[in-house]
Amino acid sequence: MTERLYLRPTAFVDAPFGLDGKVARLAGGLTWFSAIELTRWSDNVSSLELIAVEAIEAKLASLGDEAQAQWRNLVAPRPPLALGARTVRLDQPQVVGIVNITPDSFSDGGRFADSGAAADAGFAMAAAGAAIVDIGGESTRPGAKPVWEGDETDRVVPAILRLAGSGNAISVDTRKASVMEAALAAGACLINDVSALTYDPRALEVVARARCPVVLMHHQGEPETMQKAPCYDRPVALAVYDWLEARIASAEAAGIARDRIIVDPGIGFGKTVQHNLQLINGLAMLHGLGCPIMLGASRKRTIGALSAEEPPEQRLAGSLAFALKGAEQGAQLLRVHDVPETVQALRVWRGLRDAALTPPLAR
Repeated sequence: MTERLYLRPTAFVDAPFGLDGKVARLAGGLTWFSAIELTRWSDNVSSLELIAVEAIEAKLASLGDEAQAQWRNLVAPRPPLALGARTVRLDQPQVVGIVNITPDSFSDGGRFADSGAAADAGFAMAAAGAAIVDIGGESTRPGAKPVWEGDETDRVVPAILRLAGSGNAISVDTRKASVMEAALAAGACLINDVSALTYDPRALEVVARARCPVVLMHHQGEPETMQKAPCYDRPVALAVYDWLEARIASAEAAGIARDRIIVDPGIGFGKTVQHNLQLINGLAMLHGLGCPIMLGASRKRTIGALSAEEPPEQRLAGSLAFALKGAEQGAQLLRVHDVPETVQALRVWRGLRDAALTPPLAR
């Protein structure tokens, strides 16, 4: 088996002052790191090596093109997203608000059962600081049944028309090409596909033709069965990395530019609690793909499993913990149900970063 290499930034520091050549900036964001965890995977065996950033150039020369490309991706800034009239900067974490117009979503099913309530919720999220509002009309929770594309379109389009018509940046959460087309025509400007454009044979073509950004999310299995004993043939972070790398290649081959691709590790989509925790702890590795990262861990079952099995609506504190962990590792987009609370948490986090990044002589 050919050996594969994976670079994961680690040993994060508060600020780069006085550390020239010893730290690197992660994906052009607000995080600096001083070491790389190098994972080698071959013949079903992994080995780890910790490399200081100050020694990375000499080390990369011996590791070959794959590792060198990952390193370039890790430190390259991510360009802003052009979403209609809005520009969303990716040099800091941004909040994506979730609005599910469904009767059966795991957390808020039925809460926004009509387009008016959904649009009002979206306006409130935007006012509270969400950079993007993500509208969905089909639940993909574990055990969920597929929704006919006509019903899904009827659910999402009226809300998108109202929200986009008022200048908000709108994403549509769908697996279906016809829903994508209708949502884009109504003013959505980002496709968020939990199947990473694998569910509908026309989806790649629709996104390529629209020239819009797209979120490719890792999943294993279909919603109806994905949580029945999920397993992987290698450490889950490596498996997810490889799968997303392949989906990026497929998207590029279909005419979707890499700078329009966002990746999502798919927390809870064919993963055990342990898988989810390993992915969130190792999230920074995904920057090696060269794409912005979206993290959607809000109100997920893992939070209840780690606590007292609280129902989804009582998982705010755990959701904030996951959001901040994602921000620390450079995730650019945090997809959440609780927008005001997450925005406040990120503003405090950003305040701490700003204080740390003020040169010592200026303090």
